[in-house]
Amino acid sequence: MKAQVLTDMPENELQDLLATEREKLIKMKMSHAVSPMENPLQIKFTRKTIARVMTELSKRRNTSKK
Repeated sequence: MKAQVLTDMPENELQDLLATEREKLIKMKMSHAVSPMENPLQIKFTRKTIARVMTELSKRRNTSKK
């Protein structure tokens, strides 16, 4: 997911996206532990997406405090 897409999203949608991506990551880790995934790099990309969303949320909170 591009950073520009995240900056255009409202905060409540970012919160929803963060929750769904975290659930997705947990499910992917569990399924990978049981039987190896065909493409385990999906876990890496999901973690990076979560980090991007969290970064955007914290950036917004920091600018609103100033």
